Amino acid sequence: MKQLGKSALLFVVVGLLIYAGLVAATEKLLFRNGHSNPFFKIATADTRDYDWVILGASHAMTLDFGGFNALMERETGSRILNLASQGTGPLYNQFVLEHFLRTYRTRNLLYVIDSFTFTSRAWNEDRFSDAKLIRGTPFEAATAQLMWNYVRHDGVSPRALLDYLSGFSKINNRDRFQRDAWEGEAQFDRVYRPSATAVSKRIAYLYPDATAPDVIARYLRDFASLIEIARQHNIRVIAIKLPTLTLFYNQLPNEAAFDLASTQVLTDHAVPLHDFSAALDDPRFYFDTDHLNRAGVTELFQRRLKPLFTMPSTE
Repeated sequence: MKQLGKSALLFVVVGLLIYAGLVAATEKLLFRNGHSNPFFKIATADTRDYDWVILGASHAMTLDFGGFNALMERETGSRILNLASQGTGPLYNQFVLEHFLRTYRTRNLLYVIDSFTFTSRAWNEDRFSDAKLIRGTPFEAATAQLMWNYVRHDGVSPRALLDYLSGFSKINNRDRFQRDAWEGEAQFDRVYRPSATAVSKRIAYLYPDATAPDVIARYLRDFASLIEIARQHNIRVIAIKLPTLTLFYNQLPNEAAFDLASTQVLTDHAVPLHDFSAALDDPRFYFDTDHLNRAGVTELFQRRLKPLFTMPSTE
């Protein structure tokens, strides 16, 4: 019986060692194949001080596609770090900002507002549990500690933390040898052909829950908290809405009510809003229903964003 117990213990120890080896191997692969994950970008940042950090969801990610971030840096003389990530609302973006500010600094924060990210926990608390985001996030004790705070205080599932600590999603990643990039980046040079059906399906995906005022108010409070965190670090915050086609914009549910509520929060915190929603109403500027392609990002940057990036901080 005693021998059986020793054999069982040895089996467990060997299993744990193998598992630990797999976790270590996946971490190495992460740094080899990492690309779009905001925590990966922070871990591999080449400077401690930035002029601009960009936060938001996938619409903001296009500003970093195809080397465009480097182009913006050259034309503005600014150091810019784009930490936007697919389908992430203000709660997850606050998580990213807090982690960034543990080690790095920025003078300005550009937040790209999308109404859908304020309408559902699918884009906020549940994003912490998303396997693709977890497997692209390098392991750091500080990140785990910060995530624990969100589990305790913000309704994030403990399973998200357990997955992150155990490395389960990283080990079970079928795409572990592929570049960690959102598929939209490969379409950056594509030109969209308008489709009412595609727009309807996209809207249904982005707004899985009713746009209830109390839910929106909750995530607007998270957004206000994010602004306060930035202000505590003497960071100037600017909010923008990126262009969309009229075909898409007209189907956004309760967009006018959201604009009213979000503008009040921004006004209360003295954050300027630049609404470019109607700036590029031409399909040749998009690669799908609602994401700017290279031509669209180029046009937007030259006409609208470049003046923002070079605007004196006193304005």
